Formats: sequence, C-alpha cells, structure tokens
Amino acid sequence: MKKSLKLAVAASVLATPAMAANLENPLYMPTSGEFYSKTTAGLMLKVADSSDAHIAKGHNGATEFPIWRVQEDLGIGITDRIAIRGAFQYTYDGDIDRQGMNHGRLGLIWRAIETSDDIVLDVYADAHLGGINKMRGSFDVTNQVFNYDNYSNGRWGVDAGVRFGKTWSKLTTSAFVEVLQTFGNSSNVIDVTSLQTAMPGLPSEISVNLKSTTEVNFGLNAFYQLDDRWSFGAGFKYNHHADNGVKGLATELPDDLLPAVNTIIGKFANMDDGFDEYIITLSAANQITDNVQVAVYGEYTFDDAHAQSQNGTDVKAEVGVRLNLRF
Repeated sequence: MKKSLKLAVAASVLATPAMAANLENPLYMPTSGEFYSKTTAGLMLKVADSSDAHIAKGHNGATEFPIWRVQEDLGIGITDRIAIRGAFQYTYDGDIDRQGMNHGRLGLIWRAIETSDDIVLDVYADAHLGGINKMRGSFDVTNQVFNYDNYSNGRWGVDAGVRFGKTWSKLTTSAFVEVLQTFGNSSNVIDVTSLQTAMPGLPSEISVNLKSTTEVNFGLNAFYQLDDRWSFGAGFKYNHHADNGVKGLATELPDDLLPAVNTIIGKFANMDDGFDEYIITLSAANQITDNVQVAVYGEYTFDDAHAQSQNGTDVKAEVGVRLNLRF
C-alpha cells in the first residue's frame, strides 16, 4: 500500500507540467535554440526642471505629454549558457519636436556561474549603437543653446557589465553594474542658419568633433513568482549620463570665418549637459500560455541635471504594457 502511494505521488509530480520560463525574471536566460521577444509600449509625462538651458529657452516648468516610447528586446540562445541579445528603443516627443532611437545595443551574454543552490553570475558585452543615426539639432544664437532634434549622440561605443543574483523558491533578487565607453567622432549635423546673417558664406549645417565619454549604470531587482500565472517585479536603476564636449570643428570653412566659429565652439568644450537618473519600477505579469506573457508596469524617475542639460525634470513618469513571446 505504501509502495503504491509513493508511486502515485511520483507519477503525479512527473505529470505536472513544468513552470514556463518567465521573461520578466531579471535573471532570465534563453536555452539553446530558444528565441524570445519583449515588445514594450509606454506613455510618458515630463515636467521640465529649471536648468539654465530650460530657462534660456523659456521651457522651464513646461509639461511634455504625451511622450510615446516603444522598445524591442530580443535574443536567442546559442547554448544554454551563451546568448545573443539586442535592445532598441524609439521615443517621440511632439511638444519639443524631438524623436528618434534613444537606446540601442547588440551583444553577447554568458552565464559564467550557476550553482546548485540557484546562484548565478552573468557577464555581458554589447555594442552601443548610438552611431546608427547622426546627432541632429540646431544652434540657437539668441540663447546660446543647442536644441536637439533627435535622441542619438552619434557615437558608437561598448557596454560591458555583470549581473548576479539568487533564487529562493518563489523569490529572485539580483543586481547588475555596467560601464559604457563611447568613442568621440563627428557623426552629427548642426543647423547654424541662425549665424548666417552675421557670417555671410557660412553653410547652413556644420559638424563638430565630439569627445569620448564614460558612463556607469547599476541596478537592483526583486521578482516574485506567485504561481504559474502571476508574477510581480520591483526595481531600482541608476544611470549616469556624462557631459558632452566639443573638441573642435570638423567641417572645412573659409579662413575668414574660422576665428569667429572656433570662438563659439570653444564655449562648448564642456557642454555641462550631463544628468543622473534614479529610476523606480513596479510591474505585474500574467503568463497566458507557456509562450505568451503580458505585463504592465509603472516607472518614476528622479534626476539631477547639470546647468545646461535639457533632460532634467521635476516630474518624469511612465506607464505601459509589455508583450513577451518565446519560441
């Protein structure tokens, strides 16, 4: 009788379907040949802060809404420990006529450590794709500020980092830290028609050589798998955005215009436009099938912007929905 009972219990355990891998888990890693896609659509509200740049433009305290954001994260497992992954985000802000890809990376992640008690360590390196599009904008001679038309910095670079964590039954905690190194170049187009009246012969657009930058990001995550359908997440992330800087003029100009143009450009050797972000996120997800999951999220960002930054805010909040697929 006891033997029959044990066999029945064992059979029931074996017959129970395994819980599907959860793409919302911050330590999720695709297995060999597994492809995943995470498509996010978000709606953001911003209220500009009182940085010198916003005051000069008369934009301090202005509300920007709606700001539409779409992100695609995807990847495929090469082995159970190595995967190719990419992330691409597009933002449209009609209130300031600014739009374009604001985030892009493509690279490899390697699960270097995975212990029997569910401790993992991943190492990754990604190409930073800021060079896909040129940085575009215009120089406002009246206010002596650069107005951005898109979100690209025009620079290529490399992201390198580690993420690590542990799972206790239904709870997973994790952290990551990464460094972004960008490489200075002249992949930018600056509209300088505001200077043409004072400088006859100046072309309508010029390019400059930008300096390289180094940025650091880190974050903490907690994830709770309530059952085979519902899961919840919370996270904190710190992003450091370095000051941009101009090394010099990249466009060839007539000799008589060089002194005046170089004087203006010299004022932007350090653009003092960096900012730091402190992002808090909450999410809830429903596993519709083993391969389909829908999540909703809310995100609030505190930031500390330098005097000439046009990215500082008094309010920055986003809500959205995410569709996760795995094959």
